[in-house]
Amino acid sequence: MAKESGLAWTTLSVDDSGGTARAIINDFTNFEFATPRAVQDVTGVDKSAMERLLLLADFSVTLNGVFNDAANMSHDVFKTVPSTSVARTVTLVHSGQTLANECLFTDYALTRAADGSLTFQAPGVLSDGTVPAWA
Repeated sequence: MAKESGLAWTTLSVDDSGGTARAIINDFTNFEFATPRAVQDVTGVDKSAMERLLLLADFSVTLNGVFNDAANMSHDVFKTVPSTSVARTVTLVHSGQTLANECLFTDYALTRAADGSLTFQAPGVLSDGTVPAWA
């Protein structure tokens, strides 16, 4: 596999509250995700450097975009975040590589900026204990 840019993501979809995947990639202006691992410090007093054990895996995502209230687009997907407690599948696909995780979205924040733009931010975290894995 060759080096690649982050241009032309094939898919970035999020389930709506009913569990239907919505390919709303056109509404996103940028996003970030992380697949960190927790660590436990197990350094003995006889050591001169840190000793650690790898612990639980995690996943987090923050989606940023432009407000779109058309049917089945970003506002339809995220408007129920404050009123429902459902896990939603977030699927990222780039260059034939897929990362799908069940997430709980913790906020749907809208910002009306001084220039008149209306944008959103939707942070999500892993919900089901499944280790994030690229396929």
